[in-house]
Amino acid sequence: MRRTLIIIKPDAVNRAFIGRVITRFEEKGLKVVGLKMERLQVYKLKEHYAHLTNKPFFEELLNFMSSIPSILMVIEGKDAVSVVRKIVGITNGRDAEPGTIRGDFSMSTQTNLIHASENDEVAKYEIKRFFKDEELYDYDKMNFNWVYCNSEKGKFTEVHEVGKSVEEIEHARKKELEKQAKEK
Repeated sequence: MRRTLIIIKPDAVNRAFIGRVITRFEEKGLKVVGLKMERLQVYKLKEHYAHLTNKPFFEELLNFMSSIPSILMVIEGKDAVSVVRKIVGITNGRDAEPGTIRGDFSMSTQTNLIHASENDEVAKYEIKRFFKDEELYDYDKMNFNWVYCNSEKGKFTEVHEVGKSVEEIEHARKKELEKQAKEK
């Protein structure tokens, strides 16, 4: 499973889209492993947007991104970066496909509601930039058993089910139910 960074930008926070954005990722079957609200500091934004330093909109971008708090999230799932980027849509909201977050709710290039890491390597750096290790959680997401097939689950397969056939699992469950019935 892979992880990626999401920033729900100030315009999405101000337009009351936080829940809608998070819901899109959860409904797809992705797992939230880190979530916090933070007013982003200019020094951190300069680092984050260093590749845009020479652009004429750079100062405006810094002012916008530090104007009010943003929501920072780390999302986990199979091919998380590419899946999230498809959900988010292309940078310019006017050109983004309907059905994407930007395509449905944005009309801008800068105030486009959301940032998503561009690839796995960038995601690793961005996650470290905004989250401490202790702010990220590893837990069993119960619906992963219904989101992924067995070969895709990897470490998310329940320990007692790894390597067992359906018949073996059912037999073990019957024995457990019989044991519980006797104890009553």
